[in-house]
Amino acid sequence: MRTSTVYLARNVVNAPELKARIIARSRARSDAPDIAAWLQNHFYRYLVGNLNAPADAVQAITTTAALQQRYAAGAPAWALALLARKTGPETAPAAPALWWIDPDHDSVLALERQLLEFLQSRKGTSLEGKLARINCPQALERWAQEHQAFEAQQLAGWRQHQPHAVQMVWQGSQGAFVELLPSSGVLREEMAYESQMMRHCLGQFANRHQLTGGYGEHYAECCEQGRMRIFSYRTGQAQPRITINAWLQADGRLRIDQIKGKQNRPPVDRYRADVIAFLNQLNTSDDTPDDALGMRLLRTSGAQPGWHAVENLHSEAEQLQLWQRQPRLLPHLQHTSPLVQWLAAAHDCSLLAGQHLPPALAYTLEQAGKAPPRMQAHPRPEAQR
Repeated sequence: MRTSTVYLARNVVNAPELKARIIARSRARSDAPDIAAWLQNHFYRYLVGNLNAPADAVQAITTTAALQQRYAAGAPAWALALLARKTGPETAPAAPALWWIDPDHDSVLALERQLLEFLQSRKGTSLEGKLARINCPQALERWAQEHQAFEAQQLAGWRQHQPHAVQMVWQGSQGAFVELLPSSGVLREEMAYESQMMRHCLGQFANRHQLTGGYGEHYAECCEQGRMRIFSYRTGQAQPRITINAWLQADGRLRIDQIKGKQNRPPVDRYRADVIAFLNQLNTSDDTPDDALGMRLLRTSGAQPGWHAVENLHSEAEQLQLWQRQPRLLPHLQHTSPLVQWLAAAHDCSLLAGQHLPPALAYTLEQAGKAPPRMQAHPRPEAQR
């Protein structure tokens, strides 16, 4: 089915909160005025009318009880009135009257980053200063078309590795991380080489001969201005395997932005231990990007701050952090705390499949008819004696 190229309509009960969060994130990033205005207009309208995302991101509100549960301090009167009309005795079943959208859901944030990449790469093109002429569905379609074209352009303007453009910063067990040096004079050549080998957009320049414009311009400028650092994990004869970029924060720490394997896929598992070890060599912020979660990694800030594999998270505080960010990774935990298990049971008991559960929780789920597959309860104290 072709994606709609116009904005659709939905009654989103928390629409003001959606716009407020878009504005807050834009200000925190110091977006250019035209980009900030575009996001507040087009991205906001796309979220309200067109966003198709997991059920925990876009939820239908069909009853007044469900609405009031989200608004403990009092649901909006217009929303209550709308539900009352929809659920009247003479009203035939119809599409949901109200919707609620999580403004900070991973799918919303990932879409926003994708659009930011597209918008920022328009500098130097015919759309510079004219972003209002393209709507959100059109921007997403162009982004997809441009990325599909990258693979077809790999052999055009092929670039060779520039040894002076990189400096080794950490040696791992199977490869080494190097940093791309903006002071080398051949940064853009090395970025183009990285993209050719990795098939992603880091070094995809609109002008492949002069290495200017396009997605590559965005990353090159940020690196040349000292706002971004770019690392590449390489094996053998300078073969790129993983690309990491990070933003330099005001406090001197690095905020990891993306961790990409070939064709923007998660890096293969055999390099995972080296990635964790390298990230722990850097002075990073507490932020965990979606790419790290996709590798089953989490940056924790508890008793043992640092980057950890999900299966090695043992403290309750760390597991709660994982629960808040990415509950679908809970099955990878080896020993889940009782509190996290109760929270998971209230959200989606399938996340507890195969886990040992406290007797009280196991009994509660059995009585509710929601026991997860292969549920195992901890032995009762009587049985232990």
